[in-house]
Amino acid sequence: MTLSAKSLRWSRGGHLVVDDVTIDPAPGETIGLLGPNGSGKSSLLRLLSGVDRPESGAVTLDGTDIHSLGRRVLARRVAMVGQHAHTEVDIRVRDVVRLGRIPHADVLGRDDGGNAAIAHALEVTGMTEHADRMWRSMSGGERQRAHIARALAQEPEELLLDEPTNHLDIQHQLDILERVAALPVTTYLALHDLNLAAMFCDRVVVLEKGRVVAHGGPVEALTEEMIEQVYGVRATVADRDGTPVIHYHRLHTSFCV
Repeated sequence: MTLSAKSLRWSRGGHLVVDDVTIDPAPGETIGLLGPNGSGKSSLLRLLSGVDRPESGAVTLDGTDIHSLGRRVLARRVAMVGQHAHTEVDIRVRDVVRLGRIPHADVLGRDDGGNAAIAHALEVTGMTEHADRMWRSMSGGERQRAHIARALAQEPEELLLDEPTNHLDIQHQLDILERVAALPVTTYLALHDLNLAAMFCDRVVVLEKGRVVAHGGPVEALTEEMIEQVYGVRATVADRDGTPVIHYHRLHTSFCV
């Protein structure tokens, strides 16, 4: 058992943004959350993390409603990296990662396993050689890896990432997703790029106006019909060694000057 959603409904500003969403992953799966802007991906991640509480339905961790768990207990199991994670303080990368150890420290701030966990998180994300660099000297991709390292330092069994490839070049997109997919944790991954989801996700959940409109393996869910229905574009989906590869068609829009 792991982090699951059952019949979640949640509104913001009087508008229903998550509508009857159920997801039940196997432990260790990488679940891609897909859909256009406003489809409910970020809102669903906030519900899964416990930041927001659903109006109905439940988010459960090993079968227990997460809102019956203490924040400290939950933080030891579930880590989240938001879409706009940043810090204004110019500190060393190692100290950013150390923030992930807060749930494990005792009342005196002692954390016996902290140094080992930090070292492992830096190694897994390829950030060991950057550990003593100052935050402002880092590129966008390096900062993103540092935030993921901070989340991993929590030693979670469930990881939530909201657009982790946002604003990154292709090399850093591939690097981050390869590292994340190799982790032995259940991962929920909000993405815009369908080809990246096809490459790195075990299953995908496609949202449209807060509802699940497709759910399954990439081959099953990423169809030409779904892409036209949800995204409003025509595409050709080819199979390359069991991985769907999506080629988009031009819109052929006429512009008047």
